[in-house]
Amino acid sequence: MTDLRDRLGKAVFQRVAGPDGPANRARIHDAPGPRWFGPERPIRTVHGDASMFIGGLSALLLQSLHPLAMAAVSAHSGFRGDPWGRLQRTSTFLAVTTYGTASDAEDAVARVRAIHLRVRGTTAEGLPYHAADPHLLGWVHAAETDSFLRAHERYGARPLDTAGYDDYVADTARVAEALGVIDPPRDRQALARRLAMYQPELRATPEARAAARFLLLHPPVPLAVRPFYGVLAANAVALLPRRQRDVLRLPRLPVVEGLAVQPAGLLLTHTIRWAMSSGSRSRPE
Repeated sequence: MTDLRDRLGKAVFQRVAGPDGPANRARIHDAPGPRWFGPERPIRTVHGDASMFIGGLSALLLQSLHPLAMAAVSAHSGFRGDPWGRLQRTSTFLAVTTYGTASDAEDAVARVRAIHLRVRGTTAEGLPYHAADPHLLGWVHAAETDSFLRAHERYGARPLDTAGYDDYVADTARVAEALGVIDPPRDRQALARRLAMYQPELRATPEARAAARFLLLHPPVPLAVRPFYGVLAANAVALLPRRQRDVLRLPRLPVVEGLAVQPAGLLLTHTIRWAMSSGSRSRPE
């Protein structure tokens, strides 16, 4: 069983962190210097939990509902041609800003901001977009934070209390401000109000539906892994707010979700957590 756990943990880590994962992890966790967030901060608890696998996929589906954000991703991110590379870059950014030194976090933010400055264009309807637009950045941040929070609340090994999740939102606001978000929400109520503010702008464009089909029905994973990915995808969909799920025309089966989908999601995250505890650290980054 120990050998199986080691092999499974290494396989998951390699997929999520990429070939530079071991070196990046050593630098992130072992480099001396002050951090943005101390060991006691909720952001470390949430971002270090296996629930992030479900929360991350759910966040992508939710973020796709903003036409300008989806147009930018579709035209510039390369998520179809190199989905694992994009995942690895995102997970490394989250790890550096959550656990790394302050100087490394600042460098990571500067690189992302430089990329955002170059990403601009127009949608199929002729609407201009710019990835550095603070309003668009605010949507991406709010959708991501809400998805990670609700995934941890439902699937996390040690869910936080109300104050803990408020502090988590406040922690993520520090990263959001560094990226260019203006006045990001700093507690859960403010986060809910911010999401509601964006609601009139959301709709499922053809690009959003195509992204959902790619992520849910045609994922870039081997056939042997498809059943496990299916559990991940089903729980990511179940985590979406009802209105947003309806917009994407994704099915809602409350009884099935309660009796089968969520228990399977809990088992999956428990298994990932078990596998990744075989090394010196249990964090998925």
